[in-house]
Amino acid sequence: MFKYCQQKFIVEHPKTARHFLKLINPQRAVQTLKLEVLDEHTPAGELEALLAPLLAGEDVGLLSEAGCPAVADPGGALVRLAHRRQIRVVPFVGPSSILLALMASGLNGQRFRFHGYLPVAQDLRNRKILELEKNAIAADETQIFIETPYRNLKLLEALVQQCRAQTDVCVACNLTQSDELVLTRTIGEWRSGNWPDMQKKPTVFLLHG
Repeated sequence: MFKYCQQKFIVEHPKTARHFLKLINPQRAVQTLKLEVLDEHTPAGELEALLAPLLAGEDVGLLSEAGCPAVADPGGALVRLAHRRQIRVVPFVGPSSILLALMASGLNGQRFRFHGYLPVAQDLRNRKILELEKNAIAADETQIFIETPYRNLKLLEALVQQCRAQTDVCVACNLTQSDELVLTRTIGEWRSGNWPDMQKKPTVFLLHG
């Protein structure tokens, strides 16, 4: 846990960012902080403006909703631009759902690959699942991916339908929360039913053939 000294932050969601900043430094009045938004909808042309305070010599913090800025996070583009402008970048990390899920899954942590979101269209998603399974087997590599929470069950259904019975799939839901759940089963075991309540909950999926 650390206390911050800067007055300016670049964040995804101001409300949750203020809540977090208040937790780590209760003595600081969060109303005095200046928060700029950087999310998946931020046009690339606005990144230069976000760097303006840094170019003027001020310290600015980049805060990610995922706890790990610039890893599967829209802050990555801003960090790359900061390097191009010769701005010093100092990393501080919170819990990364990707790494926490891998740690708790029991799957291969020596070789793994994160793919972000799989295609939404059913035929493209099914092809991608088969490709991931093939790569997992060929390279002995854990494949990690995520889904929009309200489509979690659809993705698990697709995995159960497409993958071999002996393939391992882990679902890691609501990591670091009071109802956190991590389950690793073979596809054969998933086919027997008794699925967890994972709909509308942030979930990381891991696959190893």
